[in-house]
Parts: sequence; C-alpha cells; structure tokens
Amino acid sequence: MNLPLYGLVEAGGTKFVVGIAASPEDIRETARFDTISPDETIGAAVSWLKAAQSRNGALSSIGIASFGPVQLNREAANWGHITSTTKAGWSNSDFAARVERELRLPVGFDTDVNGAALAESRWGAGRAQPICVYVTVGTGIGGGAIIHGKPLHGLSHPEMGHIRPPRHPDDLGFAGSCPFHGDCLEGLASGPAIKARWGMSLSELAPDHPAHEIIAWYLAQMVVTLQSIMEPGRIILGGGVMGTPQLLDRVRNSASELGKGYFIGKPQEIIVSPGLGDKAGLLGGLALAKDILA
Repeated sequence: MNLPLYGLVEAGGTKFVVGIAASPEDIRETARFDTISPDETIGAAVSWLKAAQSRNGALSSIGIASFGPVQLNREAANWGHITSTTKAGWSNSDFAARVERELRLPVGFDTDVNGAALAESRWGAGRAQPICVYVTVGTGIGGGAIIHGKPLHGLSHPEMGHIRPPRHPDDLGFAGSCPFHGDCLEGLASGPAIKARWGMSLSELAPDHPAHEIIAWYLAQMVVTLQSIMEPGRIILGGGVMGTPQLLDRVRNSASELGKGYFIGKPQEIIVSPGLGDKAGLLGGLALAKDILA
C-alpha cells in the first residue's frame, strides 16, 4: 500500500526549506532556497514541488510553516498572506493562497513556530503533554503553543517574542533593537540585539562574560510568564542563540530562582531542547499538511 505524500515548506526570513514526506521517518527529498523576493522565492518553492511530484508521485496536500506575522483567518480576503513583517519587500505578500492556486492542492498554513510546536508535540519533546510551548531564539524570537493537540490562535497567532520583560539591573543602558517596541524580549535577547550591544554573538563571547547571565535571565522571565499563564508541561527552546554552550542550563537555573518554587512545573524538567532537532520546522509543515485533510 502506498502511503500518502505531502509537500512541506518551512519558510524563514533567511531560507526556505521544502520537502516531500510520507511521515517523520520517511522524508523522500528536500531542497533549500535563499529567501530573496516573494515572487522569486515562492515561485522557486512551487516549481520545486511541481517537479518533485513527477519524481515521487502525486501529493495529497501542502503544509506551510512560515515566518510572520501572517493572516490565518480563512474568511479574510488576505488569508495566507505575510502581513506587516520587518522582512524587506515581504509585507502583504500573497503566499499560501498562491501555493494553493498554483498547485491545486489544499494548503495548511501557520507560523513557523506554531508549526514547530505542533511537530514537537506529536513526534518530539512535547509528546504526551496537554500543553507545550516551542520558542525559537535566533534572528528574532517567536513562540507557539499547542493546547490539547491544537495550535493556540486568537485574533491572530501568539507573538511571544514581544512580551515586555523587566530590565536586568546590569542592562539598563541599551534601548533595545525591536523596530516596533524597542526593549521587548526580542529587542533584548535575540541574536541581533546581542550583537548590537556586545559586538558579537553570544557563543563568541567569553564564558564568563556577563551577557550569558543577562540573556538567560531575560529568557527565564519569559519562562515564568508562560508558567503563570498556562503551566506548560514542556517549554522547548530552539534557534541559533540556544546553541550557545550552557545557555539552556543557565535559563533553567534563573527560571528556578525567579519562580521561587511556586509553579508545579520544575524548570529543570520542563525546559528542554527540541526533540526533532533542526527538522522541527519542516516537520511542522508535515503536521499542517496532514491536519488540513483531517
């Protein structure tokens, strides 16, 4: 019996990764494209998926996990668009609807972090948890929450990177790098924010540099905020900044101190690395492709 095949798109501000898969264990092929203009990049993804069908067989659906903000309301005239993004040239660009039109297949569409959270909740570090949160800490900071198997949506999708943490007492002089909010979490703890005030990435700074504790403290503020709101069983921290040696342990220790033993979830147990590694985003596309047919 031939298993259904799905087209996957992980759309990031730096690169697009596309693939064909039947399951998380059965990824048939993948490709990567640099993120340039919307027309060129989306066009390249569509062309690749069309050609991949000829090599692998017909696809049942497409799943797109995209950088945002994005329009997720299917009743909206601009459903499937990337909206007011800071990525130059991409604001108000038609994405998921264009893919649906050109491939004539149903398209599941959500943010990249909601997609990664969904994949981690099914096949990775969040399995068997009624609530899990995935947060990526890299060029930006974004988070997605899965509650009883479904991504959290309200008027739009969560924007966890734009919460406003208190300022660390040793970091009061930096205005923040977010073009919208200045010193929100993304403006203080993302990769560009780190380079803006210390001149290099966190992993390039000496292990005893105060930046390590400051960034861990900001991320721990996010953790205890999430615990206060929803007590997730897993808070999964991914992204390039989290590759810094010892940062995960520093966040756990700082969150434990900030929480004062109040929350049921213990930071040492709930704060973890992605179980799917660097495939979480692409497999988010698989989860979305499957769900659109459910």
